[in-house]
Amino acid sequence: MSERLVSRPHYDTRAVTQNEHLLQTAQTDPETTLKENFLTSSGLATAGYRSAKYTPAEWLAKNNATLNQAVTNLNNSEKVRHESKMLYTEAEVRTLRTQAEGTTHLGERLQDIQFWKAELERHIEQLEAETVLLLAEKRRLEKALDATEIPFAIATDNLTCRERRLGPDLVKDLVEEELIREVELIRSIQALHKRTLDQTVNQIKSNRESKQTLEMDWSDKYQAYSLDNQCGRYNNKSIETQHQSGSAKIQDHVSNCEQWMHFTRANVATAERETRASAELRQLIGHVLQDTSEDLRAQCARVDEAFNQRCQELTEAKGQLEIHLSQILQQTGTQERNIVSLQQALHDKEAPMRVAQSRLHQRTHRPNMELCRDAPQLSLVDEVGEITHTMSALTQQLSAARSSLAAMEETRMALEKAIACKTHSLLIDREKCMSHRLRYPDLVTLSGY
Repeated sequence: MSERLVSRPHYDTRAVTQNEHLLQTAQTDPETTLKENFLTSSGLATAGYRSAKYTPAEWLAKNNATLNQAVTNLNNSEKVRHESKMLYTEAEVRTLRTQAEGTTHLGERLQDIQFWKAELERHIEQLEAETVLLLAEKRRLEKALDATEIPFAIATDNLTCRERRLGPDLVKDLVEEELIREVELIRSIQALHKRTLDQTVNQIKSNRESKQTLEMDWSDKYQAYSLDNQCGRYNNKSIETQHQSGSAKIQDHVSNCEQWMHFTRANVATAERETRASAELRQLIGHVLQDTSEDLRAQCARVDEAFNQRCQELTEAKGQLEIHLSQILQQTGTQERNIVSLQQALHDKEAPMRVAQSRLHQRTHRPNMELCRDAPQLSLVDEVGEITHTMSALTQQLSAARSSLAAMEETRMALEKAIACKTHSLLIDREKCMSHRLRYPDLVTLSGY
């Protein structure tokens, strides 16, 4: 220890007492004694100058304090070492256990993701298959809708052609009623097909939207599976791991397990609902096409039956008219000959009338008493009266015959006109309408195949 010179103004009688106190204290509390000794030794400087050296008691206290401090430090170090060993051993076990739990949870998570990936794939395939089937039904609907144009054109053309019937044949008969029903039925079927087609288009759109949602969810799960699988492969010897500060902070937009499960289940439920709706719609389309095609063919059969019945009625009416026309023509010829006979009979009565009248006229020239009303005179008067009456009867009969002939001529013209009308109606119904109806689509075409 180096020597120091300090001022010492006066002698302090309390020094001996303080030294005794220091010795006692050094045995019990070396550290406190050291501090007090330093203060006392510093404070014992008196007037003048002397070398400030430690006393033996101070040296002993200092040495004991150093030894005690060393023992304390050794004990503390041993305790810290023991606690550290226990801590890092426990920390190692806990870290390995936590890491194993994390790896186990990652494995479980991978199983959950794989399960829902498989579910999503299954429903995506179902939606794809259902959409393909629904597209086929949509094409059937479009073909069936196009096929109704031919029956509609045939029915409207039949109605238009039958408007050209003549005279009394322009009647609202059973054929026209059935044709009107057919037109109304075709229009209602076309409206039904259009509504069903719109519903089908909307369902296909819904199927594709649901499929797109499932594909996006599957893509997210595929990416999450890849990331979690990579995380599961990490270990303490992996060289691609590195510190990521702030990675343990939970972000605000992160979903929880319930939300994750609800989201996927909601997507799957929507897909199942759309799949059921699509299947039900396909069933509905099948029933609609079957029912409408059968209704159209049934109505077509009713129209054809009405046409056949009407043509049969027209044929029978035409046959009766032709029979009556033949009779009228035969009677007309007979009446014409009768008129000629009556005219000849009238002409034949002119000569007897001239003879009888000439005789009466000549006898009016008899003289005086010879001009008497004798038997010849009376006979000639009766003869003239009889011939006059006969000629009057023949004239009346000739007039009646001529009137009958004129009536038969009118009847003949009416019969010929009626026959021509029936012939025209038969031409329209049989040759035009019924032949046109041979192009009516069959049941398979009306069903959309």
